[in-house]
Formats: sequence, C-alpha cells, structure tokens
Amino acid sequence: MSLDLPLIWVTLIAVAVMLYVLLDGFDLGIGILFPFARSDEDRDTMMAAIAPVWDGNETWLVLGGGGLLAAFPAAYAVVMPAFYLPIMLMLMALILRGVAFEFRLHGRKRGKPFWTAAFAGGSFLAAIAQGLVLGGFIQGVTVRNGAFAGGPFDWLSPYSILTAAGVVAGYALLGAGWLVWKSEGELHGDGLRWARRALVAVAALLGAVSLATLIVHPQIAARWGLGHPGVDIARLAVHLPIPLLGLAGLALAGWGVWKGSHRLPFAGGAVVFLSGYLGLAVSFFPYVVPYALTFRQAANVDSALSLMLIGIVILLPAILGYTVWVYWLFRGKAPAGGGYH
Repeated sequence: MSLDLPLIWVTLIAVAVMLYVLLDGFDLGIGILFPFARSDEDRDTMMAAIAPVWDGNETWLVLGGGGLLAAFPAAYAVVMPAFYLPIMLMLMALILRGVAFEFRLHGRKRGKPFWTAAFAGGSFLAAIAQGLVLGGFIQGVTVRNGAFAGGPFDWLSPYSILTAAGVVAGYALLGAGWLVWKSEGELHGDGLRWARRALVAVAALLGAVSLATLIVHPQIAARWGLGHPGVDIARLAVHLPIPLLGLAGLALAGWGVWKGSHRLPFAGGAVVFLSGYLGLAVSFFPYVVPYALTFRQAANVDSALSLMLIGIVILLPAILGYTVWVYWLFRGKAPAGGGYH
C-alpha cells in the first residue's frame, strides 16, 4: 500500500504551524504585556520566563514555511505575493524582537529602555501581522490560471483587522497564562489580572470573528451546516464539538484565574487556540489556498515528497526530543535573577 504523501505533508505542516502558534504565541504574548509591567525587575523576570525556549519556538515557523515551499510550491507561489507585505512585516518584527532580546540583556544600561520598547513593539507588530495574514487567508485569495491575480492590499479589510485584534488578545492570554505558571509573588498576581482581562477580550473577539466569518463568507457557513437555504442539522451536529471545545477552554482558563491556579489559565488558553485551529481545518480542508487550490493540486511530485519525508523522519524526532527536554529542564519558576529552581 503506497503512502498518501500529499496528505502526510499537509498534516505535518498543519501540526508545525499549530505548534508555532501555541509555543511562540506565549512568548509573543509576554512581549505584548511588557509595557504593563510594574518595573524593570519584573520585565527581567518576564524575559527569564521565556529565555530558555523562545528561539527554539520559532523552529516550527521555519518548518511550516519551508515545508509549504518544498511540498506545495504552487500554493507557496500564490500565498507569498498575496500576503507579501504583512509577511515581511512579521519577519522584520521577529528580527527586531530577537535583536532587542539580546541587546536588552547584554547591551549598555542606558540603552535598556529603547530595547525594552523594541521588544514590546516587535512582539505586537508580529502578532498584528499574523492576524492580518489569517484574516486575509480566511477571506480567500484571487487566483487565475494557478497564479495570484489580486492586489497588494487585498488582505487589508475590516474583517482582517478584527481577526488581528483577536490574535493579539489570544497571544496576550497565552503570555499571561505562561507568566502565571512561571512567576511568583507580585508578578504572579499581575499575571492573573492580565489573564482575566485578556480572557474577556478573547471571548468577545472570538464571538465577533466567528459571527463575522459566517456572515461574510458563505462558503464557510455552508461547511458548518449554516448555509442557504437552511440549517443542516446533521452537519452542524458533527462539527458542534469544536466550538464546545473552545467554550470549555474559556471556562477552564476562567476557573484557573478565579482559583489562582498556576497552570490552568495557560492550559485553557491553549485549548481555545486548538479549538480555533480545528475550526479552520473544518472550514478549509482540502484547500491550502482558499478557495482556489486543494493540497493535492498544489503538491510537489511524489518523488520529491518521499525524499523530503526521509529527512523529516530523521530530524523531527530530534527536534521534538530536544524541545521536550528543554521544557522539562527549565520547568520551574523563573526568578528575576534569571535562574530556575
């Protein structure tokens, strides 16, 4: 029995992107929350909470983007020109925050306020750019004869701006949840307060984006059984566990904040993101470029996919093993001095 290589690759890329969103999401969220910290000492603690893992988290973005180019070149050739500006903004923001992270730690003290602002600004801009790409992706891409045929600002709309706001709020929730998990004392209390506010924003924006998606994009409404001429009860029932999972995540995070739990706010935020990601999968599959190219139409030849799969089989366990080991090694709290206990 031959392997379904395009399906394997689209699954690998989807998992890589999901891991990026969850893992890099919380350290982007830490940067978004940076301006609200009480003192430089608190910001030092916030950076110590992500210092061992933040650069490794972006490995999954490389795997997702590189995998799209290698495994689905036709899709990459459409997606890149369609979202060139927000993707470039995202990459420049990620570079800025990476430089700011190192210079804030090792640079001269008089430059610390500048690098603090650069780290916060880079985190916020990266989150905004990712939200704009997501919103533009959901809207769909204009494709003719297998090539992008739209304008350079097709991605910019009230819908994509609303989606970007939701992504920023979601990352802030993940960042606050991670901070609650990794900090102690006064900063722990601040993390709980930030998580409470972010949770309210996420709930409101998630509802607004979901409603807007069903109204603005009839293709997606039909996928969920809510299209014209009426409600498809059977299809709606099949997909209903996904939004219920999101509600469960919101409830779990809210319960954790109320009880002052160290881990439940982050766990609840992660469940909310998982629910949203599964919702996107239901809305788009089998398209990799909505609503123009399926993953089979965009896939590379089987010989190339099989050769690359050999490399993934070798490298992916090492990446996963290293990631698990690092998170386990630095599993304790992160005091202001930068050490762990």
